Amino acid sequence: MKHPRDYQGEHIVVLGLARSGVAAAKLFHDYGATVVVNDKKERTQCPEAEELEALGISVLCGSHPEGLIHPGVALVVKNPGIPYHIEPLQKAAELGIDIVTEVEVAARICQAPIIGITGSNGKTTTTTLIGLMLEEAGLKPIVAGNIGRALTEAAQEATADNRMVVELSSFQLKGTQQFHPAVACLLNIYETHLDYHGDMNDYISSKAKLFANQTEADTAVLNMDDEVCKRLAPSVQAKLLPFSRTQELSYGCFQQDATLVYRDRDGIAHPILDAAELGIKGSHNVENALAAAAVSIAAGADLGSIAKVLREFRGVEHRLEWVRRVGEVTFYNDSKATNPAATLKSIDAFDRKLILIAGGLDRGSDYMELLPAFRTQVKGLVTLGETRAKLDRVAELAGLTSRKTVDNGEHAEDAVAEAVAAAYAMAGPGDIVLLSPACASWDMFASYEIRGRMFKESVHKLK
Repeated sequence: MKHPRDYQGEHIVVLGLARSGVAAAKLFHDYGATVVVNDKKERTQCPEAEELEALGISVLCGSHPEGLIHPGVALVVKNPGIPYHIEPLQKAAELGIDIVTEVEVAARICQAPIIGITGSNGKTTTTTLIGLMLEEAGLKPIVAGNIGRALTEAAQEATADNRMVVELSSFQLKGTQQFHPAVACLLNIYETHLDYHGDMNDYISSKAKLFANQTEADTAVLNMDDEVCKRLAPSVQAKLLPFSRTQELSYGCFQQDATLVYRDRDGIAHPILDAAELGIKGSHNVENALAAAAVSIAAGADLGSIAKVLREFRGVEHRLEWVRRVGEVTFYNDSKATNPAATLKSIDAFDRKLILIAGGLDRGSDYMELLPAFRTQVKGLVTLGETRAKLDRVAELAGLTSRKTVDNGEHAEDAVAEAVAAAYAMAGPGDIVLLSPACASWDMFASYEIRGRMFKESVHKLK
């Protein structure tokens, strides 16, 4: 695509409202383009429409109308979650019209160097850590993307003095063309989102677009404990800055015995801090800490600032978030665990068996990878959502006798409250109840955030 200012007087179609669609529509409108925004949701479900229409932007809700895409359209900007097989996008592809996500748009106007973070798990924690580390180091970060603010909105404020720290999903990256981060980090790859991507090849290639336009002047941060990351490393053109929790590296960030270490290009090892000093628990958070340290070093942060943040950071909402202790039972909210790999890492973070609440959108998995953990690390299971029967079957195979499936009912909050009450009834003194769904939320909830907040509300109502 061209620079957004070069679309003056041309027709732009923005598919999907939400944060990213609204920001992109406003940007092109400000540059003088004729913008049409289309969302399949009914008008009553599109509160952003009124704001855009007040600016003179056309908004069409309720369907994808015939004629929306035509030869006069210069560009389509799609919401990342919209699949490519829908008719308007198929028509745009047939006509040779560029189809991009908001990330591509924002990158063309952003004056700050971009730091991009992606991966199947750990993106939000790592992105948050990097933002805090760069802030502590006085490097003026702006954190945006798949976390918090729309990237297009944030990019308009950025100057060369800032660092743009961007959490990126595979959905966002798939729709990029010239996106060029100065520092790019791939945390890990697990099987997920196959309902969108179709197969792992498309999922991996979408993630790998993070590195596609990097040069030798840039930095790529890769996880040497992840097989896909190791396979991708030789094809990356940027300078490699690796990290590892399990092996000592000749260069990069790694755990050596109980210490997190950065070894520079001269081979000198610089201790960062002891792993026991980390403010967040779990081996997966050691990986996140090492990745954040590597990225922050590449962006110019000093080790003192990095260590200070790692000591003080206590996690983000919905990621192994301590909720409350009720009697002698402790509740944790891990609603962001939207795939089995994330749930396994969260279970591993605890040193005792626990009561698990799980279930959600059915994407076709059989969840058998959870079987060993159900046998050895879970003492009770409460399931809800579309996958409740599948997960209960795995628990049955594991020999779990403390099990309950919760009917979804008409109201999600009632199902969550029932699940919390059932888990509490299973728990004994000193037990942990963990919401870690292993599934996306979209069967019953608009987002994992809403799911997590409902869980916390139900926990706070316990007596």
